[in-house]
Order: sequence, then C-alpha cells, then structure tokens
Amino acid sequence: MARAAVPGRLTWRVAELASTDDITKSARGLVFDVPGWPGHLPGQHVDVRLTAEDGYSVQRSYSISSAPDGERFELSVQRVEDGEVSPYLCDVLSPGDQIELRGPVGGWFVWRAADQAPVTLVAGGSGIAPLMAMIRTRAAEGSRVPFRLIYSVRTPDDVYYADELRRRAREDSGLDVHIVYTRQAPEGAPEPKRLGLATLNTHAWPADFTPNVFVCGPTGFVETVSDIFVALGHDPRRVRTERFG
Repeated sequence: MARAAVPGRLTWRVAELASTDDITKSARGLVFDVPGWPGHLPGQHVDVRLTAEDGYSVQRSYSISSAPDGERFELSVQRVEDGEVSPYLCDVLSPGDQIELRGPVGGWFVWRAADQAPVTLVAGGSGIAPLMAMIRTRAAEGSRVPFRLIYSVRTPDDVYYADELRRRAREDSGLDVHIVYTRQAPEGAPEPKRLGLATLNTHAWPADFTPNVFVCGPTGFVETVSDIFVALGHDPRRVRTERFG
C-alpha cells in the first residue's frame, strides 16, 4: 500500500496523464502520475485546476477511483456538456499532457482496511467513483470484510466499470453487487424503479450488524438514502455521505 495518507494535502502539484479509458459513452477514466504524491485513502478526492493563457483559472473536485498505487491514481470523470472542466478532461487531455491538482482531500468519507465492520456502499450514477476505490482497495489488501454495493443508474449503458464489477462479484463471495435501473432495465431484470426503502432494506446490511455505510451521488439522492438508513435504525454516525451537484 502507498505511504500513509494525510487528509487535506493542499499543495498544488503537476500531474501527467499516463493513460485513459472509456468507462461509459459519457465518462472517462484518467490515470495520472504525480511525482511526490503522498498516497491516499479510499474515498478521498483531489482538486483539479485548469488555467487558460489569459490567466483565467477554474477548479473542480473529483474523487479518486483507484486503490493506492505509489505515485499513480485514477479519476473517473463524467462529461458535463456545458461544463468548464469535464469536457476538457474527457475530450482534449491526452497522455503526456499535464494539469495541476492538490490533495488528497478528506478524512471522514474514507474506508480503512483495518476496520472489520461489514460495509454497505450506495452509489447514484458517477457517485460510484470513491466507492470503487474502496472495492479495489479491499481486493488489493486481501481483506475479508464483507461488502454490499447497491448501485442506482438510469440505464445499463450508464454503469461504470460494468465488466469489472461483474467479475469481482463472480470471483469474490464477500462482495455482493446489486444494480437498480431507474429508466431502462436490461432484458431479464426487474422493471425500472427508483431506489427506495424496500431495496435498501433487502440488499443493505441490517442495522443490528452495525455496518459502515457510505453513500455517494447527487444531493437529493444522498439525502433520501441517508434518511432511509436512519429510519431503518442505523446509527447516523456510521452513515457517511459524499454529494455533488
């Protein structure tokens, strides 16, 4: 594992794009090499800064989606058509190009392999990114902590890391993956529906198991899901959230 990460590393660093991968039709995986990178914990994010020739600068935050790996890590970026940063990262940035970033940032929404409590992960859309880092870190550490992932997406084409998730769930009995489709479901799957109490009650770890719960996605999604967990008897202090939008 990488050197111990310290939350809130706020030094701007130069990161070089090493490789890219199309995660979905509208999302791109970006692997960066960052000399002097202090290492990260799964669940942390970085701030990315782009600066134009005229000096105009814009910043956005992106969750790290990879397990700790020395001075290299991956970001999963969803293209926002009218955005200032994501179209550049998804459509323009090429291997060898450099950007500025700082981090890792965050100390609350993180999973540590030493914690042996069962884990429930709930993602909405691109909110899978920091949870993917947790899943990958669990595998890299050889952890036997049982994980349950509940992943809400609009259509099958919107599933991040679909092949990897299927493979990991098939090969690892300690990882359960349940996908909820809200607009279009694949053949043989249940009809589209919104993620609600019945699904969480069925597929998440029950409150009396005292699991760690991590919820990431759009603000409304996160608020609804976290409220349901509390209503189901979960300790609010063990329901950790990360939201965007």
